[in-house]
Amino acid sequence: MACDEPAALSGLFTRQNSTSTNSLDFEPDADYKFVESLEERYKCAYCHLVLRNPHQTGCGHRFCQQCIVSLRELNAVPTCPVDKETIKMHEVFKDNCCKREVLNLHVFCKNFPDCNSKVILGRYQEHLQQCLFESTQCTNDGCQDQILRKDLKEHLRQHCQFREEMCQYCNTYVLLINIKNHEKNYCPDYPVPCLQNCSQIILKKEIEKHQAVCPEAEVDCPYKQYGCHVKVKRGKLAEHENSALREHMLQILDKNSRLEEQISDLYKSLECKEIKIQQLADAIKKCEKEFRQYTQLFGNNSNLMVSTQALASHLDKSARLESQVKQLVQMANQQQSKLDLRPLFDTIENVKQKIALMETYDQRLVVLEDQSSKHDLQINIHKAQLNKNEERFKLLEGTCYNGKLIWKITDYKMKKKEAVEGRVLSIASQPFYTSRCGYRLCARAYLNGDGSGKGTHISFYFVVMRGEFDSLLLWPFKQKVTLMLLDQSGKKNHIVEVFRADPNSSSFKRPDGEMNIASGCPRFVPHAVLENTKNTYIRDDTLFLKVVVDLTDLEEL
Repeated sequence: MACDEPAALSGLFTRQNSTSTNSLDFEPDADYKFVESLEERYKCAYCHLVLRNPHQTGCGHRFCQQCIVSLRELNAVPTCPVDKETIKMHEVFKDNCCKREVLNLHVFCKNFPDCNSKVILGRYQEHLQQCLFESTQCTNDGCQDQILRKDLKEHLRQHCQFREEMCQYCNTYVLLINIKNHEKNYCPDYPVPCLQNCSQIILKKEIEKHQAVCPEAEVDCPYKQYGCHVKVKRGKLAEHENSALREHMLQILDKNSRLEEQISDLYKSLECKEIKIQQLADAIKKCEKEFRQYTQLFGNNSNLMVSTQALASHLDKSARLESQVKQLVQMANQQQSKLDLRPLFDTIENVKQKIALMETYDQRLVVLEDQSSKHDLQINIHKAQLNKNEERFKLLEGTCYNGKLIWKITDYKMKKKEAVEGRVLSIASQPFYTSRCGYRLCARAYLNGDGSGKGTHISFYFVVMRGEFDSLLLWPFKQKVTLMLLDQSGKKNHIVEVFRADPNSSSFKRPDGEMNIASGCPRFVPHAVLENTKNTYIRDDTLFLKVVVDLTDLEEL
């Protein structure tokens, strides 16, 4: 029975040659490489690719399920492309036996030859989800990098810009891509230079605290209230106070004079108020006198009512006057307490005494400054001698007398930068000796190279220096010299250069000056080798150079 509607095609393939189904499957459009050549019976008669969900027609040919659907959609009466027989849809059935055989065919992983796994077709997708050579996207949010699965852990641990790293200052975990922005804008423990350029490096969270003591911060003069409006750096405030002492004293005296004038005006105002109080007191006495007269006049008079009203009026007036007098007295007392000028006069007198004392101090200060300058000169001479002695003691403590020198160079990056910028082209080691009374020697290194090695190599030289026992030694210097860059991994993968001193070279004759011309290797080791992170010649920004002098046949004094 045929069906006219494509939507009903899925119901046509109900007759099967097996009741069991297989849960394995594979992607239809992938380019599979089979371990053995794919037999024709496993290929679709329509698309000629490996059968996916194979279905068999009444004429005995096998097709992919999708190919059968496509044939039905192309033609109302589909025909087999092999034998041109009409395909009767009710005869088409799902070939589970063939499907099982196809899914068990062995194929190579698509990542061959890196991955040499051979898997059955049905497990192919499952294998790719575990294959170490399959490209997969980084699991960190925001990272779009595609990495081989075998490299994913290393990528997450070392290379991913979206991994979390601990801020070296505040120990907060931040995305690596944002760590610079975090340090500069958000990290409270990030070291920053002082805003006033005082050359101090401080933590960001302590900036405000530092501003309160920074010697480069501009502050108002302490005598601003007296009229000095100079702003000066805190470190030079004492110098300003000393240099402007006379001006400050004059400003204090000027302000005191103005205060005295104000006090005088207040005294005058007070006198006026006292006069007014006296006038009011006289008015009260007058009222009392009139009141007694009215009392005598109207004491027994029949017009007592009229006198009583007049008396009441005079009493009210008297009460008001008395109230005003009390207020004026109270105000006068307040003014008197406010204008108690004795402490102010005492202060002025003390200031005058201090000014006179400071003038005498100023003269003594000149004498003391002269003496201080002499003492400073003597102290500097002693300090220079102490530094010289301390440097000599350090050299003596670290000096070797066995013809061997191990030279520790710290702060490699900073010293190389100084060499690149031309500030310090070379550095020299401490002296060492072949014996207690032997040759005095040292090493010299050009971290940015010298001569043919400039800019690309480290140059390493051997130097013969003038010693105390040169007159007793044999000249020229003829010993074999070994120069070494030491491997810090413990594997002893040292870089070694060996040469024998040329007796005809001026570098090995008896020194006329402090030291001879250096001799050695201008291209001792390339920067690319030295600074390669896979090598261990530099650790903690430190490297070790070694010089060994062969003492064979060298007579000791």
